[in-house]
Amino acid sequence: MSTAAVSLSSGELKARCPRSLLDLGSDPMPTAGVDGLIPVLLTWSGSRIQSVRATSEATGLVLPRLVEPHAHLDKAFSWTEHPNLQGTYEQALAANFREHETRTAAKVEQRGERCLQLAWQHGLRAVRSHIDSLGPGANFSWEVLADLSNNWRERIELQLVALVPIEHWSTAEGEHLAAAVAKVDGLIGGVLAPPCRGRATRRALRRLLELADRHGCPVDLHIDEAASQPAEGVRQLLHVLESMTVSVPVTCSHASSLSLLSAGALQRLAARMARQNLRVVALPLTNGWLLGHRDNETPLRRPLAPIRQLQRAGIAVAVGGDNVQDPWYPGGQLDPLALMAMSLPLAQLAPWDDDGLKPFGTDATGLMGLDWDGRLRAGAPADLIHLPGGSWPELLSMASRRRVLAGGHWVQDWA
Repeated sequence: MSTAAVSLSSGELKARCPRSLLDLGSDPMPTAGVDGLIPVLLTWSGSRIQSVRATSEATGLVLPRLVEPHAHLDKAFSWTEHPNLQGTYEQALAANFREHETRTAAKVEQRGERCLQLAWQHGLRAVRSHIDSLGPGANFSWEVLADLSNNWRERIELQLVALVPIEHWSTAEGEHLAAAVAKVDGLIGGVLAPPCRGRATRRALRRLLELADRHGCPVDLHIDEAASQPAEGVRQLLHVLESMTVSVPVTCSHASSLSLLSAGALQRLAARMARQNLRVVALPLTNGWLLGHRDNETPLRRPLAPIRQLQRAGIAVAVGGDNVQDPWYPGGQLDPLALMAMSLPLAQLAPWDDDGLKPFGTDATGLMGLDWDGRLRAGAPADLIHLPGGSWPELLSMASRRRVLAGGHWVQDWA
């Protein structure tokens, strides 16, 4: 794919844009077509959009540059050396440990750089990456990705999450790690998978949340990535949150087993989650690949974060790609359009409905705490993805050629 930039300081584009990603200011919003799209004329000068106006007709589909709310850059592209041929969670974890013992700073740098190049070409403007932060390779993984974050900051915002067992935050080493994470504006993370051991889990969670609050670090947990004991992790988290005050945002990544609850139990749990302002990142590709294996049979119920039910409760839900060709999932290439094309049918979301697009657009940017909410408006960054065909079938068929505009310059042309 060509990566040559075309030096343009100004330009204009007529294309159709999803209604939920438009802000026409004081101008009235036209009625969208049945596909939820509105024809607009966009103009930009320098790195900013100058105007967005409704027009009578346009060709192509325009989106803002998108975001990836959950990735693992430190272990990307490690499937070949550390495959998980059984495709199970347990075998993925075992392969992950083997990979961590053999990783080097050079490998992490190569993986991270390759990931960010793909993200840049595919039209991502921000990536949140969890980093294995305990054991061999933890220190240099952080150092390498922190350096990459600094090197790429003018092109892609890279957010870093410290991923350790939640009990680690109760140790002196955990205290030091929290301080180091705060220095690079990182996030505090951890894993809650069943069995979650009652009081011990709650004590560890309380310590994690106290540290995060004291250091001003947002929290992003791997929680309930399981096909059993549904919502055990979220229930433990709520038990703690309901007994304390936390000022930093808390995100629940995966939340897969919540879909195994009865409708009534899910509704009650979602209401509690909403009262605590929890956010959720659904990860349908990895979870669809890993969870629910049983004696080589097709699973009859797939654990997947119940996106629509959570949205109805007022919870912001984002969809992420999670893994990039590592033991947890052999696919993935940090392509937001491919992620949409594969995730929409799995989650039965429709992009022409506002709620169907929010997990890839405004809810994802809000969850990541980005300055720009992703709506195209006068004064917003001149950051666009332009598809020539201008239809949802084009995107969903994964034949989505695109141009990428970043900072007012075309950096990817019809790839």
